[in-house]
Amino acid sequence: MEREPTIPGSIRPGGRTARIRDAVLRAAGDLLAERGFAHLDLSEVAARAEVGKTTVYRRWRTPAGLVADLLVDMAETSLPHSDTGSLRGDLRANADLVANTLTDSRQGPLFRALIAAATTDDATATALHAFYDTRLAEWSPCIESARARGEVPPGTNPRAVLSAVSAPLYYRILTSSAPLDENTISAAVESAVIAAQTGVFVI
Repeated sequence: MEREPTIPGSIRPGGRTARIRDAVLRAAGDLLAERGFAHLDLSEVAARAEVGKTTVYRRWRTPAGLVADLLVDMAETSLPHSDTGSLRGDLRANADLVANTLTDSRQGPLFRALIAAATTDDATATALHAFYDTRLAEWSPCIESARARGEVPPGTNPRAVLSAVSAPLYYRILTSSAPLDENTISAAVESAVIAAQTGVFVI
């Protein structure tokens, strides 16, 4: 059987290799947040990470390969889903996680740079889609628990509910200079709760 091709750098290493990977990804994230994908240079990443340039080029090959591995790492190290005992509580926890990430002084610019890069680079788009697929899979049990409690109808699509929570938050950050405030977060949660309870997301 043929093995599936791996994303450059996507196999989690250990020991010295893990330390190198951590340093390189941290440096890449910092540079992305500061300057965006268009100015991501592997030589500069290597210098900032204090790692040999040859090592970075051999392992990640291209800026897109480095971004792909950065997204793999971010998905793997993100916080697990909440279990508050209610649909509204779980969706609020999800919304707070998204909002805190998007407004963080480092993570906010980093995500905007990744989203911008995904519009023009297919490899980055694929990696970004995989990142969000991982996050949706992690939080889907919240909606499955809500179905078991009878809070939402059978057949409710977990990913559609979760996307309905986060979409307004991303829209606010990407299209407006207005702050991502409490009213925006609460409205996103309540809208998703009401829509889910009334069967909008039943498939």
